[in-house]
Amino acid sequence: MEKKEIKRYAVISLFVIGICLAVKNFGIFAKFIGVIYSAVYPLILGSIIAYIFNIILSGLEKRYFPNTKSVGIQKARRPVCIILSFLIVLAIIALILKIVIPELFGAFKLIFEEIPPLIENISNYAFKMLEEYPDIQKEAIALYSEFDVKSLDWANITEKAAGFLKTGVMGIITSAVGIVGAVAGTTTNVVIALIFAIYLLARKDKLHSDVNRFQNVLFKDTTNQKVNKVFKTADDTFKSFFVGQFIEAILLGCLCFIGMKILQLPYAAMSSVLVGVTALIPVIGGFIGAGISAFIICTENPMQALIFVVFLLILQQLEGNIVYPKVVGNSVGLPGIWVLAAVTVGAGLGGIIGMLIGVPLTATTYKLIFEYLRNKEKSMGIKPIEEKTEKKESKKKLNITKKQDNKKRKKSTNTKTKK
Repeated sequence: MEKKEIKRYAVISLFVIGICLAVKNFGIFAKFIGVIYSAVYPLILGSIIAYIFNIILSGLEKRYFPNTKSVGIQKARRPVCIILSFLIVLAIIALILKIVIPELFGAFKLIFEEIPPLIENISNYAFKMLEEYPDIQKEAIALYSEFDVKSLDWANITEKAAGFLKTGVMGIITSAVGIVGAVAGTTTNVVIALIFAIYLLARKDKLHSDVNRFQNVLFKDTTNQKVNKVFKTADDTFKSFFVGQFIEAILLGCLCFIGMKILQLPYAAMSSVLVGVTALIPVIGGFIGAGISAFIICTENPMQALIFVVFLLILQQLEGNIVYPKVVGNSVGLPGIWVLAAVTVGAGLGGIIGMLIGVPLTATTYKLIFEYLRNKEKSMGIKPIEEKTEKKESKKKLNITKKQDNKKRKKSTNTKTKK
């Protein structure tokens, strides 16, 4: 046996032993992974933030005095563009909150104002309908009167409240402490993630060169090319997905606002912002925003809420079939069934972040698998299906053009003979 084979078998055997130990002590292994994940979570979150902000940062750096020869401007380009990118995002968030929050408060205020008279009207209508059945009417009035404020047994309520205070205060305190701890932990993680993201953005060129140096030292050129190809495919897919989804969300929000203003529907600004923001989530995002908006519009006028739902369904059909393919295009390159699967699995594993990352991650895997499949088919002498379909389509196009040319020639000969 050669040394290479011995090393390979030793690595495989260690890997198999490691898997067996992990399966045998799955509980301990899961806890160990959980501890590592909780420790590394702020850095993972910071890397995600840095990647998304880098899309804005790269665009700003290209436009920030690109032809200048001043050393001071060149040195200030990176920090100034980082500050501008964060300010742009904060301004967008502030604008969304300024539009949505006041109208949400107004809608909920209207709901709480309308609920008591609505209950009163429903009860009066029910009692009137039960006039033909006096016994049932009496029982219904008796049941309704029990919920009247004047007939409430305040002594019993006070006794129950005292018992609750004795037994439940400690529970409230512990839950409050837990909530405060969770908020503090989340805030700490977000702050660490933001600091780490700024550090990554400020030193991205140096980090990129360091990674290349390690690659060149540790791995072969063929391995580096394969790895770089995977990361390049992932980078292109993620960038095109995020940019496309953002543009598509803005267009959908603007079209929704214009349509609602034309139809004279209430809460146009808030509803269009909600629809636009939730449209960042593929497939089901727009429906989430539509459901919330329809509920809020329903508090003012149920008929207008129905009109809004019908209008938004038509708008989403037009946007999904006309706008989305042109804005996002085939850059993601993932069939609809896999998009739905990616969103469902991503939501189950990582919530909203999982839904956002699931589609481009699945699209990257899909592209790499089918590229590998095409290369294998070529090496085996099998023509890929894509090439066959392309040839068929090109033949059809050629036949159509030939028929059109023949028709034109016949028309020209007929006109000449008439003359």
